[in-house]
Amino acid sequence: MRDEQEDKTQYTVVVNHEEQYSIWPADRELPLGWQSTGFTGLKSQCLEYIQEVWTDMRPKSLREAREREQG
Repeated sequence: MRDEQEDKTQYTVVVNHEEQYSIWPADRELPLGWQSTGFTGLKSQCLEYIQEVWTDMRPKSLREAREREQG
């Protein structure tokens, strides 16, 4: 059985134009279309942060369309 080493990689939480969240290694250039939220930490910390702030999983464009439909 192989011993798993704890991931010590620092990640940054990123968000796209649809307000969808992800994590990205902090030492790498951000992918096109994504911006840093300013939160950086271990993977577990970043995922916990996302769980707290990303309360509506629908893309921004869908949320706005639903709001227009409801008037």
